[in-house]
Amino acid sequence: MVNSGLNAKDLSKRGESLIRHSPNRYLTTVRIAFRAKQRRFDDFDGLLEESSIKPVQRAIVELSDEQDQPDLLPG
Repeated sequence: MVNSGLNAKDLSKRGESLIRHSPNRYLTTVRIAFRAKQRRFDDFDGLLEESSIKPVQRAIVELSDEQDQPDLLPG
């Protein structure tokens, strides 16, 4: 178990899926890093309640969910 409900296999599958479906692996890696940086600062500001999940793990899960369910995105 990685952290609160996320296991290592699920996290690695999500990460692999992001890379596999990406036209540019570098840009996907940069998106994950940027999102993780945002979440890290949100944690410091106390805006997020789920501080038990590391920012990189949260970024992978969020981007994976956005990829799998594009109808959840605004606009």
